[in-house]
Amino acid sequence: MSSLRLHFWSIMGTVIAFVASLWINQEVFTHTSFVRGINWIFLPSGVRLLSTLLVGVDGFLGLLLAGLLTDFLYWFPHDPVRAIAGAILGSAAPYLVYRIAREYYGLRASLTNLTPKRLLVLALAYSVANPLFHHLWFALTDTTENFFQSLFSMFVGDLTGTLIMLYAMKGLLALLPKRPSDSRLTNGMFSIHAALNSAYNNQAAR
Repeated sequence: MSSLRLHFWSIMGTVIAFVASLWINQEVFTHTSFVRGINWIFLPSGVRLLSTLLVGVDGFLGLLLAGLLTDFLYWFPHDPVRAIAGAILGSAAPYLVYRIAREYYGLRASLTNLTPKRLLVLALAYSVANPLFHHLWFALTDTTENFFQSLFSMFVGDLTGTLIMLYAMKGLLALLPKRPSDSRLTNGMFSIHAALNSAYNNQAAR
């Protein structure tokens, strides 16, 4: 697969995964909302961190695009400033954690060198950074009430959603074959594994 096509599908895959996780979250956890946009369980947070851990800048761009789409069309259609700010902040926080993982953990696309303890550290880091970024902006624009309760609710929602998605994906990736075989299904899974590593290597070379 060409580098340009790989980047395109990395970005579009992130958009699709984010929108799908948002739909699932609203269907399954519809009663866990603290206020509009802040849930006690928020699966898209896991997609945010996971996509940047897997494909780096492409994940950031996909999240930014997905954030703009969902904010303008679903969350805040009549508040363009909040929609744009939310998309930027929601993309910046996981990308910051991705850079930390690259620096301190020598991150691999397959996540094989991320132990459960390291995953927990990254999930906590993201779950602090994302609510903090958002609520600093809320404070500057005076656009939220019950500041500390809202901050805590977003932290809990981001942490639970992130942990669910991260550990589920790490378990799935651990099952993917590392070598091709005669099985069409196994070859397909091997291709996924290889694509993830290729995507990461492309990011690392930039």
